[in-house]
Amino acid sequence: MSTKKDETASFVLRFTQKIFKNDQGEPQIQWRGNIRHVQGGDEKRFSEFDEAVGFVQEKLAELTMLQVEDKSPEEQKGILAKSYDLWKRVAAETPKIVRESLKDPKKQVAQIQEQMSHVGDAINQRIEDTLGQKLEIDEFRGVSKADFKNMMHVMEMMSNEIQALHKKVDTLSKKTK
Repeated sequence: MSTKKDETASFVLRFTQKIFKNDQGEPQIQWRGNIRHVQGGDEKRFSEFDEAVGFVQEKLAELTMLQVEDKSPEEQKGILAKSYDLWKRVAAETPKIVRESLKDPKKQVAQIQEQMSHVGDAINQRIEDTLGQKLEIDEFRGVSKADFKNMMHVMEMMSNEIQALHKKVDTLSKKTK
């Protein structure tokens, strides 16, 4: 079994829109993109989305090969094939998502908000399962200075309570010795 740590690969994807008139004077639109591998800093400009997908696959293949360099060539090939299967699905679905976002941005924002609501519900359930109490998260919003101050106050109170508990445990430990 490999003892290598889990690795993360992050990518920043940017699109630029150019609206122009062709030789016949008809309005045209052209989308171009730039993708950057965050950890390595490598970038690629593209005009076809397949080029961006190829860039991602290349970077992930490099990462995968580093992780399995101690495996046999057969194992490496199998692991790499499984990795490509995932990205084939991503490559098939992502252009649809981008097209839908460009057609109806409000609808996509609503879908993202709904997904975030589900994430909030999942986080709330996890907190409830862990702490035995439910925290109400009505909506996602930015953190205000008042929120920050309140959180710092709560953390300070918790820190004081933990220190008091440590003192009590130390006292009890000394009594039992």
